[in-house]
Amino acid sequence: MKKAIFIGAIGCGKTTLIQRLDKLKITYNKTQTLEFYSNIIDTPGEYVEHRAMYSNLMTSAIDADVVVLMQSALDPRIVLPTGFSTMFTKPTVGIVTKIDIATPDQVGLVKDRLIDAGANKVFEVSAVTGKNVSEFTQYLQE
Repeated sequence: MKKAIFIGAIGCGKTTLIQRLDKLKITYNKTQTLEFYSNIIDTPGEYVEHRAMYSNLMTSAIDADVVVLMQSALDPRIVLPTGFSTMFTKPTVGIVTKIDIATPDQVGLVKDRLIDAGANKVFEVSAVTGKNVSEFTQYLQE
């Protein structure tokens, strides 16, 4: 299984998706520092929201096989700037989260933002309902 690093803004659903992937009870849990799961590195949202912390992301991604850029479909901001993924030497994919409570237009906008940031492939998932999570799991297992 690929080792992934999850990168995204505060509250975008990184930890919730990890809980779904690891078959843990889904509870809100604010990530305060790097957390390591079976094959996933969970990063605090502050690491992407404050440019001064980008070096933390670059260093943390060294042990990963794939960089996973995540953004909530409910967040229309440009969280990840154009070409963001170029700071990594790893393949980069994107995940649009919270699709169960978003409109198709919201999902499409965030998908475009992730592609602009450098995601080569984008998954659209709901960690709460489990929708499309199996597609992402399959990608990690390839």
